[in-house]
Parts: sequence; C-alpha cells; structure tokens
Amino acid sequence: MSLAARFRSLFDGLLDRVLAVTGAVLFSQAPEFFQQYLQRLGGHLDEARRILAQFEQAAGQAGLTLADYIRRTAANADTAVARLADTMAAAVERVQSLQAAHDALRDASAWTRPFVFLRHLDWDIARGTLSVFKPAVPVTLEGGLYALAGMLLFVGLYHLLFHRFIARANTVPSPSGAKPV
Repeated sequence: MSLAARFRSLFDGLLDRVLAVTGAVLFSQAPEFFQQYLQRLGGHLDEARRILAQFEQAAGQAGLTLADYIRRTAANADTAVARLADTMAAAVERVQSLQAAHDALRDASAWTRPFVFLRHLDWDIARGTLSVFKPAVPVTLEGGLYALAGMLLFVGLYHLLFHRFIARANTVPSPSGAKPV
C-alpha cells in the first residue's frame, strides 16, 4: 500500500469517527431543544391567553361576546378605537395558533416531532430558545435514537460523497491515456 493510500485510509477513518461523534452529539440535542422550545411556547401561550382574557372581560362587562365586541369596535367612527378591533382579532388568532402549535408539538411522537416543529415553527420563539439553550446529556431513549440517527446521517453522507469523489478522482484518465492504478 502506497504512502498516499495509507494516509487516505487514516484520514478517512479519522474523519469518519469525527463525523459520527459530531452527528450523534448534534442530533442528540434535538429532544432537549424541542423541550425548551415547548416550554417557551407555553409561556407565550399563557401570556396570549392572559391578554385575550382581558378583552373577553371587557366584552363581558359590555354585555357582549368577544366576537360582537370586536365587530362593534371595528365599526366605531373613531379610527383609533376601530384599530383596536384588529388588535383583539390578532390576539384571538395568536392564541389559536400558539395552542395548535403547542398541542401538536406536545403530542408528536419522537419521529414526527421534527416535522411538526417545522410545520408550526415560530421563528421568534425559536431564536429566543436558541439564545438561552442549554445542551443536555441525552439519557432518554429518544435522545439515543436521535444520536444514532445523526451519527448514521453524517457518516452516510460522508461516505456517499467522499467515496464518490475518490472514485471519480481515481477514474480520471491521465494525459497519456493510461488509467491510474
């Protein structure tokens, strides 16, 4: 075996292991990130419900349902008051959206959670979660499965791409027309 081939084999084995560990560590953090995101999402949901409850209380004091209160507010001749209807309607929509995302993420299985997360992703909440994210040691079956998936993905992509690149490099004809050995 030539020196270049030994070096390539050593490099290949080392990079293979580094990528396996990197994939395992990165993917194993997904369940913890989802858990911290879900907690933060729940906090946003609680606050949105609190605001909505204030609007519902004001509607109740006026003897109206919230929907009627929003319609009457929107029809107000004073544009400043009429704009408040948009705020109340947005509060209703926000609670519904946050509740749907919270329930979907909470009830998702380990394998569907990443897809559910992406479908209901709130970028502001995700950025906030990431800004205070604390990695954790995965001691759950879910964490182990995600670690295994990350390891297999990183190593699989590496071997698929790297070995194709090497195979192509070894089949490029030399200028004299002879194939490299």
